[in-house]
Amino acid sequence: MGQMLKCISPIDGSVFAEREVLSLDAAQEVVARARTAQADWAARPLAERVELVMAGVAAVGAMNDEIVPELAQMMGRPVRYGGEFGGFNERASHMASIAADSLADIEVGEDATFKRYIKRVPHGVVFVVAPWNYPYMTAINTVAPALIAGNTVVLKHATQTLLVGERMAAAFASAGVPADVFQNVFLSHDVTNDLIAGNAFDFVNFTGSVGGGQAMERAAAGTFTGVGTELGGKDPGYVMEDADLDAAVDTLIDGAMFNAGQCCCGIERIYVHESLYDDFVAKAVEIVKGYKLGNPLDPETTLGPMANVRFADEVRAQISEALADGAVAHIDTFAEDDGGAYLTPQILTNVTHDMRVMRDESFGPVVGIMKVSSDDEAIALMNDSEFGLTASLWTSDVDRAAHVGDQVETGTVFMNRADYLDPGLCWTGCKNTGRGGGLSVIGFHNLTRPKSYHLKKVTS
Repeated sequence: MGQMLKCISPIDGSVFAEREVLSLDAAQEVVARARTAQADWAARPLAERVELVMAGVAAVGAMNDEIVPELAQMMGRPVRYGGEFGGFNERASHMASIAADSLADIEVGEDATFKRYIKRVPHGVVFVVAPWNYPYMTAINTVAPALIAGNTVVLKHATQTLLVGERMAAAFASAGVPADVFQNVFLSHDVTNDLIAGNAFDFVNFTGSVGGGQAMERAAAGTFTGVGTELGGKDPGYVMEDADLDAAVDTLIDGAMFNAGQCCCGIERIYVHESLYDDFVAKAVEIVKGYKLGNPLDPETTLGPMANVRFADEVRAQISEALADGAVAHIDTFAEDDGGAYLTPQILTNVTHDMRVMRDESFGPVVGIMKVSSDDEAIALMNDSEFGLTASLWTSDVDRAAHVGDQVETGTVFMNRADYLDPGLCWTGCKNTGRGGGLSVIGFHNLTRPKSYHLKKVTS
């Protein structure tokens, strides 16, 4: 038996699932089948591809009663939240609904002599490397539009959510998507690197760490394979003096703590106007004190363990360093905090940007809150980051939010909401958060290439 991938459950540290990785030869055979299948898949009418993809989405939904506790076992999200099918279906449905317009030919002009237009044609074989934190929703962001656009897809999922890709591929196959059109693979880092470096794929989409994204780009160097990346984040919230305070506290703290803080666009730092600061902190502390940390299979649990002990260790280290440098912790250690994956959620004040907890991605249930006196101060602090995924602005003035948002280095500007992915908008980032964009019409454009037609007519 070869190398095994093991999903260690954060619930109790046991091995929940394991799978053997493919050899390079076996992986290359998977890609060869995908490439052979691609032309026939792309030749099918768009409406047929849409129908089959949406049938696959529905087949995943039919598994939801099994998926929800399975996710709790693999990555710790409490079962009370019901899984990811709502967002999974919303994103796929939107991409299906805009496919015809997004992929339509661009008519440049036709007269008696020439017909000119630009088509959007599929790249070919798309490699999707998906993360564990929202394993179904992040995967479908690329899988659905890639298939709809006429690509074949090879999916590699994170080891922490080892069974997700397997379930998705089986569901889509059961719905009639040809098996070679959408394949799941279990790969080592070395084989993944060799495939990309060997020009196996026509486009790579990676969601994960900055280091992982750099490894993808290094592997693709010189191959001219397109690489789309969504990497780290340190998303800020800014509460202005005219904000609805209760709504701001409820949404921003939920955005910081939901899924044990393991959200791509989770709120990791909050800046509050000095006139609201004390009330904001007091309300935030009361919310967090009310959380129930525990086994995610218990329907009463509101905060489960972090997905892996090493993730919790990083958050503890950031908190410990901040406290040593003068930060103030507002939440006493929960009884259920075991020093391992079960971690007390924490609110920190008296923090500065000299502290890692305000600079490095935490990806856990901790948030630092700072007092500001002006938009200019808040903008400078929000931009003082190597990341740029989302920013959440809280005000009653739409024009002010747009003006502030124009000056924030980010991929998405929210006003009076946070931690939500609207499939009608491009999901994108800047700086070390990565490049490219998913969903929306731009998502289709990134999963296809333009092909120009300049047709001269024969005239007598």
